[in-house]
Amino acid sequence: MKILKYSIECKNGWDDFIDSSKNAHFFFKRDYMNYHSDRFDDFSLMFHDKKDKLIAVLPANKKNDVLYSHQGLTFGGLIVNDKMTTEIMLNIFETLKYFLKENNFSKLVYKCIPYTYHIKPTEEDRYALFINEAELIRRDVSCTIDLTGDVRYSRGRKSSINKAKKEDLQIIESNDYKLFWNLLESVLEAQHGSKPVHTFEEIKELSNHFPKNIKLYLALKGEEVLCGTVIYENTGIVHTQYLANNAQGRDIGALDFLLDYLINDKYKERKFFDFGISNEQEGKVLNTGLIAQKEGFGARAVVHDFYEINIT
Repeated sequence: MKILKYSIECKNGWDDFIDSSKNAHFFFKRDYMNYHSDRFDDFSLMFHDKKDKLIAVLPANKKNDVLYSHQGLTFGGLIVNDKMTTEIMLNIFETLKYFLKENNFSKLVYKCIPYTYHIKPTEEDRYALFINEAELIRRDVSCTIDLTGDVRYSRGRKSSINKAKKEDLQIIESNDYKLFWNLLESVLEAQHGSKPVHTFEEIKELSNHFPKNIKLYLALKGEEVLCGTVIYENTGIVHTQYLANNAQGRDIGALDFLLDYLINDKYKERKFFDFGISNEQEGKVLNTGLIAQKEGFGARAVVHDFYEINIT
């Protein structure tokens, strides 16, 4: 087995492998990862077997003497196809540790892909982490609805949706990211003193690269946009990347109305509807208000695990 550092000449081979993998996500494609290439020292790796066939890739970046599952992505870890076996994964980890030692790395920080994003069972890496005495250093908690069963809302969510239904709201799919970004930025600044992870220019560029995966939905009353969400679509699962609701929208339950449409109509044939994490300070503080809102839609916990391996 051999390991090669990713280079631009490998782009087509990398992207083709992502398309064929059993834990694929569109944000592992190079056109997505490259949007923030100025912020990270990319050190993505490609693993080839003795016949020089690509068998795994690892989106990663280097910071000082630590290799990270790419810090610009929500989750990461090894991307593999359905030919991956547990024995091969153990060999990959053995080879990876040797490679990192030879290249003067002191640690590997590894982010697992939550099982809800697996197209097929893909936890060979979790066993390899155990065998290599990896230490769990962080655990974020996300909230996900299983759309294959009955979706049960809380009384509060039902009441909010019924209130909004009386307001003659219209839901549209839009490409007007600038309009939504103005709303999103004002809401985040007013409520949290923060900014979106992506700039308007970045999300617009990404949506142009991935029009089948990145979608914008808005709820309007007349001509006024009350709320909206940017959705990331992946095989079997959709994720609310951004949510924003203005004051009037909050008063009449517009965002709940929009989410209800997405859950019970637009994406009812998907397997999972993911709201993302609800914690702070590297998983140690739970935002109880935020997670209660998501759990009110019937979402339940799915963890995002971070591991660390010392390279000796």
